[in-house]
Amino acid sequence: MLSLAVLRERRIVLGVSGSIAAYKSVDLASKLTQMGALVDTIMTDAAQQFVTPLAFQSVTGRPVYTNMWRAESSGGLPTHIAHVGLGESADALVIAPATANTIAKLAVGLADDLLSVTALASRAPLLIAPAMDGGMYMHDAVQTNLRVLTERGVWIVEPETGRFASGLVGKGRLPETPALIGHIRRLLGRAGPLAGRKVVVTAGGTREPIDPVRYVSNRSSGKQGYALAQAALDAGADVTLISTADLPVPSGAALVAVSTAQQMLDAVLEHAPATDVLVMAAAVADYRPRIVQAEKIKKPGGTSGLTLDMEQTQDILMEIRRLREVRHTPKVVIGFAAESQDLIANARSKLARKGLDLIVANDITAGDAGFAVDTNRVTLLSADGDIHPLALMSKSEVADEIIAWAAHRLSTAD
Repeated sequence: MLSLAVLRERRIVLGVSGSIAAYKSVDLASKLTQMGALVDTIMTDAAQQFVTPLAFQSVTGRPVYTNMWRAESSGGLPTHIAHVGLGESADALVIAPATANTIAKLAVGLADDLLSVTALASRAPLLIAPAMDGGMYMHDAVQTNLRVLTERGVWIVEPETGRFASGLVGKGRLPETPALIGHIRRLLGRAGPLAGRKVVVTAGGTREPIDPVRYVSNRSSGKQGYALAQAALDAGADVTLISTADLPVPSGAALVAVSTAQQMLDAVLEHAPATDVLVMAAAVADYRPRIVQAEKIKKPGGTSGLTLDMEQTQDILMEIRRLREVRHTPKVVIGFAAESQDLIANARSKLARKGLDLIVANDITAGDAGFAVDTNRVTLLSADGDIHPLALMSKSEVADEIIAWAAHRLSTAD
C-alpha cells in the first residue's frame, strides 16, 4: 500500500475500547501502518475480550499497551510515566471504537485506566469514533457527553446506520477503515499549507446526451481529480469537488455532482469567485449533439448509418480567464492537457491561450499512465516558463506535487 505524505512518520496513538467493532480497529491499525504512520495501541480490559493485543502488535510491529501498573514488555508500561510519553509524542489520539462508557469518562474527566489517563495527559488532537448497539448512541446521556466533547474541540466521527450484532438496526456502527482514515487525514492536515484556503477541483469525463439512452463521453475515470481533492484536503483546504465520476468522495470534500459540460460550467462559475485555487482536472467534452432526441433513436433497417450534428461546448477555462480579468479570482488556475502528439508544444499553447498558472501535460498514448489506471507520468509547465517532468508515480503522488506547487504559488502571490 502507498505511503502517504500526510501520514508518513506521524505518531498515532490508537485507543481501542470494548465494542465488538474492535475487530475493525485491527484493519485500521494495519492500513495506517502501511501508509507510513507509527501506530501505538492502547487497549482497555473490555477491548481485550474481543481482540487480542497480539493482533495489533502483529500488524503495527510496535508494543501494545494494556495495563497502567505492570512494567513489562507484554503490554505493561515501561515506566510509571509512559502514559505521559505516549500522549506527548502523539500527533493524534484516535479512539476507535469509542464505547458509551469511554465517551462518558472523557466527558467528565474520569481517569481510571491507561486510555483515559493518556487522553487527559495528551495535548494532541483527539478523534473519537463512537460505536455502540441499539438505541444507545441516540440516548440523551450519550448525546450530552458528545456535545460536551465537541465543545472542547474533540473531532467526532458520526457512526453509520445499519444492523448490529444483536440483530437490531439503528445508528451506531463504526465506519469502515477508508472512512476512518479519511477523517484522520483531515485531522492531521487541517493546519497544512492550504489551511483557510478554498480549492475547487473538477473530475471525470462529461457526458453529452444523444437521446434518453445514449451519450457521447470519453475515457476519463476521474481518479486523478479525486486524488487532487484528497491532496488538497491533506493540505488543510476547504475543498469542493465538481465531478461526473462515481467514486468514493474524499472525507470532508463537498461534492457537486454534474453530468454535462454545461452543468460543469455552471457549477465552476458558481464557485469560482470565492475560490483560491481552481484545478480543472475534468475531461470536458469539446462537442455535444446539437439536438437531443426526446425518444430513443431506433436502428433502421438495412445498412444505413447515423450522423450526429455536433456543436461546440463553451470553453470553461476561457470563461474563467475572462472572470479573472475582472475579479482576479481564482488566484491560481491549473489546467490539464491530455495529448497524443507534440505534448509539450500543445501544452504550452493551451497554457498561454487560456491564461493558466500551471498546466499538467500527460501523454495519453502511454499504457501505464493517464486514463483509467492508478499511475500517471506528467510534465508540469508553469506560466513563468518552468518545465518540471515527473517520473511515473501514483496519481496520489502526482496530486501531492500539484497541490504543493499551488500552495507555494499562493504563498508568494499574497
